[in-house]
Amino acid sequence: MSKDHYQLEEGSDLTLDFQKLKKVASCGQPVLPVVVQDYESREVLVLGYVNQEALDYALKHGVATMWSTSRNELWIKGATSGEYLDLVETRVNCEQNSILYLVKIRGKGACHTKDTNGDPRFGCYYRKINSTKNLEPIK
Repeated sequence: MSKDHYQLEEGSDLTLDFQKLKKVASCGQPVLPVVVQDYESREVLVLGYVNQEALDYALKHGVATMWSTSRNELWIKGATSGEYLDLVETRVNCEQNSILYLVKIRGKGACHTKDTNGDPRFGCYYRKINSTKNLEPIK
């Protein structure tokens, strides 16, 4: 992991990517946002994007599946890490322009980053923005 990438995932500097939706729009796939939420705690774990192929795979196989807009490929959460997210329920919002996956974590966590013990973090929202616009870990 490069130093800049390390700073992005572990640092305290706020460097929001306000260009993300432009990048998503240019991936060449029709996608919708998908929020991935823990079924029991209701904690938001991950935000991703889903196309028809990813949604069909998720519903058929019962695992959270998204479309990787950066790699332009199916992203079966857990396929490389073993940290699968078992799909309990799939919901759609009122305007049918976003999806909600309610999941049970099969392993230890849903995030690709690791905590200080080397375990996957429970979810991707592990830092908060403080009053000085810096990031600090959530305890």
